[in-house]
Amino acid sequence: MKIFIIRRSIIVCMIAVFGFFMTVWAAGEFLSYPAHRSIGIAPTELPIQQITITTKNPATNDIHKIVGWLIQGQVNQGVILLLHGVRGDRREMLPRARFLHHLGYTVFLIDLPVHGESSGDHITFGHNEAAGVNAALDFLRSRFPNEHIGAVGVSLGAASLVLAKPKPALDAVVLESMFPTIENAVDNRMDFYLGSKAHLLSPLLLWQLPLRLHVSTSQLSPISVISGIHSPLLIASGAVDRYTPLSETQSIYTAALQPKSLWVVDGAGHVDLYAHDPKEYEHRISEFFGKYLPQQPS
Repeated sequence: MKIFIIRRSIIVCMIAVFGFFMTVWAAGEFLSYPAHRSIGIAPTELPIQQITITTKNPATNDIHKIVGWLIQGQVNQGVILLLHGVRGDRREMLPRARFLHHLGYTVFLIDLPVHGESSGDHITFGHNEAAGVNAALDFLRSRFPNEHIGAVGVSLGAASLVLAKPKPALDAVVLESMFPTIENAVDNRMDFYLGSKAHLLSPLLLWQLPLRLHVSTSQLSPISVISGIHSPLLIASGAVDRYTPLSETQSIYTAALQPKSLWVVDGAGHVDLYAHDPKEYEHRISEFFGKYLPQQPS
């Protein structure tokens, strides 16, 4: 009888452990699952051209498409690439596009790889998305060879932009709510959703990266490569952001090269900083891009 009880206990424990790891594996699949969706008709109040470009997945060499909206502005005013956050799409950046186009800039909004109408298999938290960023920048350089080029990246869009290591350097870059490392991003989200000690379970998600996505944690560390971004930087983050705490944003700012500026948005969490305070956002962003992008008439 004792042997039966022991065997049954062992089997129950094995089933529980197996179930736990299957749950963790399923969580990893959910977090990296594609965010594809149909975008529909472009807003008619803007002179939008739909653009489709191609990029190569660095892990598999598969060819993927990047879909975006190009809104052409004034000559010599500058071109700005807009990059949305995780599980979003180019529509997320439309308010910024309207505001910047009103100032005369040409604006290019894309769906990052595996988002919206752009192709791909899994979200890679900035690695493969960086290839999409570089494809979009190559397109802009070819289409507008004499224009200064800037970019705005939000959260995943910001990380993808930094991990892309653009060459040649962009003329002005805005990074909003960017995580310093994938470990920080996962730890903070685990604690936010499951409690203050939940980050102890983060390794169970992170170990899946090379198995599922063929990416290592060292390849998802924007803070490690930001010193290679030789562009004027405006780094922005919410003062009460629990996904990327202010201390982490300050570490990113410290690691970046000059010229740089830091904007801590009062009262904002991990939210759309433009929607949180449109007036102040427009003031700071227009001042920043106005300094670096427009070309003086010859």
